[in-house]
Amino acid sequence: MPAPSVFAALEPLLPRVAKPVQYVGGELNAQQKDWHAATVRWALMYPDAYEVGLPNQGIQILYEILNERPDALAERCYAVWPDLEALMREHGVPAFTVDAHRPLGAFDLIGVSFSTELGYTNLLTALDLAGIPLHAVDRGDEHPIVVAGGHAAFNPEPIADFVDVAALGDGEEVVGDISDVVAAWKGEGRPGGRRELLLRLAATDGCYVPSLYAVSYGADGAIASVTPTDERVPATVTKRTTIDLDDWPYPKAPLVPLAETVHERASVEIFRGCTRGCRFCQAGMITRPVRERSLQGIGEMVDAAVRNSGFDEVGLLSLSSADHSEIAEITKGLADAYEGTNTSLSLPSTRVDAFNIDLANEISRNGRRSGLTFAPEGGSERIRRVINKMVSEEDLIRTVSEAFGQGWRQVKLYFMCGLPTEEDADVVQIADMAHNVIRAGRAAAGHNDVRCTISIGGFVPKPHTPFQWAAQAHPTVVDERLRKLRAAVNASKLGRNVGMRYHDGEPSLIEGLLARGDRRVGRVIERVWREGGRFDGWSEHFSYPRWVDASAAELEPLGVSLDWFTTRERTREEILPWDHLDSGLERDWLWDDWQDALAGREQDDCRWTPCFDCGVCPSTGTDIQVGPSGTTLLPLTVVKGPGGGG
Repeated sequence: MPAPSVFAALEPLLPRVAKPVQYVGGELNAQQKDWHAATVRWALMYPDAYEVGLPNQGIQILYEILNERPDALAERCYAVWPDLEALMREHGVPAFTVDAHRPLGAFDLIGVSFSTELGYTNLLTALDLAGIPLHAVDRGDEHPIVVAGGHAAFNPEPIADFVDVAALGDGEEVVGDISDVVAAWKGEGRPGGRRELLLRLAATDGCYVPSLYAVSYGADGAIASVTPTDERVPATVTKRTTIDLDDWPYPKAPLVPLAETVHERASVEIFRGCTRGCRFCQAGMITRPVRERSLQGIGEMVDAAVRNSGFDEVGLLSLSSADHSEIAEITKGLADAYEGTNTSLSLPSTRVDAFNIDLANEISRNGRRSGLTFAPEGGSERIRRVINKMVSEEDLIRTVSEAFGQGWRQVKLYFMCGLPTEEDADVVQIADMAHNVIRAGRAAAGHNDVRCTISIGGFVPKPHTPFQWAAQAHPTVVDERLRKLRAAVNASKLGRNVGMRYHDGEPSLIEGLLARGDRRVGRVIERVWREGGRFDGWSEHFSYPRWVDASAAELEPLGVSLDWFTTRERTREEILPWDHLDSGLERDWLWDDWQDALAGREQDDCRWTPCFDCGVCPSTGTDIQVGPSGTTLLPLTVVKGPGGGG
């Protein structure tokens, strides 16, 4: 079917909304392919505002991979702000892509990448604006297949009513497999209709089709069983793992935004996965094993990104970038290559115990010295043992002292509040750490002009982690501990040099409901959305009372509640909503690590110690990949313009 542009109807509305440029498309490296030449057509959605969604690596990678296929096309879609949503409803303008402004309802597939559960309501807005039934069961052959992906799709049960498929794990290869299935089904004349297509997708590795599983509940409110409803459907769905990252050097041509975005840089993922074993960290658990990109691969990607985008900053991304086994060679090689240009490097994620001043000097060689950022996560040594984040205060003080002595002037420290077994004293000790950082910084710098910012977020237990059984702290507990922390920071004159940023506990509790909920939570999401819930990840749009009231109205008649899903500790025997979705980690290993956490016992990093049988490597058919590779960074011929720019 044809898919004409809706831009003629959209354009008159744009002068009436904030930041209209975010809806017009046409960015450098954006693509528009011939609709009729493609067999499979994807709309890739990031369910948040353009300024957050455009830099998203996942969307950019899939956008390029799909558009490289001669039989496929992919266009992008972001959430529209409420001002444009209202005008679109008034004037009958459907949800659209920003590339060719085609209606979402015309595509074969809508791929939605969830980085956070608080984007769920924005999915419903997009579906409704597109004229697509909210509930998957109500969709026909003429409607797109809605595919959820991203970290927040590792427990898709709360949105099981709204999505057709959840793609678990790395997306590079599975989007191609999904495209092949859809192309074959269409080529055969769509046999068996939508149900047959869903059955074929359910047989595709990494694809979970919620509608093909029946869920029953026990008298205590917990899940009694999750059962496939067709013999072609697997009892357990295992995540996909892209083994050789050098085979997937994307994005090659980063999108350059037209409007201001949260990150304006080229980004190169230098490795994927983490084996540090931080017990709170879902990303570290579900992306195992570690897979490093080679020096040659990194060099080629940085070169392509800079040449194709013109960005003057390159972020070397991973969960802990300084943990790359050849990070010194990478940073020195890139700093050498781009010396004398306007191109700078950044390491957005660095651990104290993997950081050294030589690394910092290489990164900042081009004259840019922004503040250093570290994440001790817990204020006391005891709580850091519980979460397996073994960063000593002595290591932190030594590191920041050296940095302040070398000319840095500020440091930011990230912490969490509401961790399992946490007491008031664990949080209040954050103030002592911040004061000690200021003292050490003044002594090292020889003057008092140094600053420390502490940023505290509420802890949310996540699926596929050792803390998936933990009770979440209630917002009143979190907020009271943060009040005591602020008082402790200000109790010393050094507090004048300490900035404090924090998120109150209420959004975290709702994130916890969505993170560990089951299918019954879907009716809460829908009720919140119908009552105006949009952009719940933004404090100015989030309404805690709306979520609390919707939870009471929808869950309590079913014998469960908001507290039942959040502040209750789970037992070992309880069937968790995501137990039939395999992230590679053995459930027994996660439980044992939970018991170690309660006892304050540490777990080693298996990159450098013998295997401790978490189960990932055998289940994914790969192993930890670690250097040194014995190679060097390829020489790069940097183009230097008349102004010295790279």
